[in-house]
Amino acid sequence: MPELFAYTDGACSGNPGPGGWGALLQAKAGHTVVKERELKGGEADTTNNRMELLAAINALEALERPSTITVVTDSAYVKGGITEWLRSWKRNNWRTATKKPVKNEDLWRRLDEAAARHQVTWTWVKGHAGHPENERADALARAGMAPFK
Repeated sequence: MPELFAYTDGACSGNPGPGGWGALLQAKAGHTVVKERELKGGEADTTNNRMELLAAINALEALERPSTITVVTDSAYVKGGITEWLRSWKRNNWRTATKKPVKNEDLWRRLDEAAARHQVTWTWVKGHAGHPENERADALARAGMAPFK
């Protein structure tokens, strides 16, 4: 059975400004890609963090049935939020440790719900460092932003 991967990225021209998100979904048998799908989208007025979140959300929501998947992101915000901070935010009624409202709560709730359907491993990679799939996700994000620039 192939392993599933989602390589996700967000982009923003200005912050806030026009933005885009991209996700490259791959099913791999060993190092061989047996199936892949590209997703992208964007918004006219957004932030980089919102686009990073939407990339991961859309990747997980695109899966038709519960799956075991590795999500690879270059966003420390997404990885830290989903693996470290989310439990505390929920326990604290969507407040940070300093009692401020969690930014992007709507998308964190959506990501939490999307991830709950799957067995997700979250992995961080350094962005713009020559990682081929991350570079493709970045290109998809920029393409998703293009209609809004």
